[in-house]
Amino acid sequence: MARVPASVVAASGLVGGYAVARWTKKRPLGGVALAAAGAVAAREWKQRSGGKAAAALTTAYVAAFAGSHPLAKKVGAWPAVFSVAGGMAAASWAVGRKSG
Repeated sequence: MARVPASVVAASGLVGGYAVARWTKKRPLGGVALAAAGAVAAREWKQRSGGKAAAALTTAYVAAFAGSHPLAKKVGAWPAVFSVAGGMAAASWAVGRKSG
């Protein structure tokens, strides 16, 4: 079975978590989607790049989620979510590329 890159999982978790929360009107459900994708990405980061890189990228994932909220007040919800998801995907790719 082909593996989905951690960068894609992380970006999808940010976008998907927001989408689930918005469309179901149940924020905790969006949080479950966000956390599940984050856990999968963290496992991949640890396997590919080691514990320190995984911890740093997991911290960045949480920061991206938190940072999307104030950014949304300036640029709108979807642009903010796509911006932080893109940044997270780029960071994940860059760290994975150095390690791989």
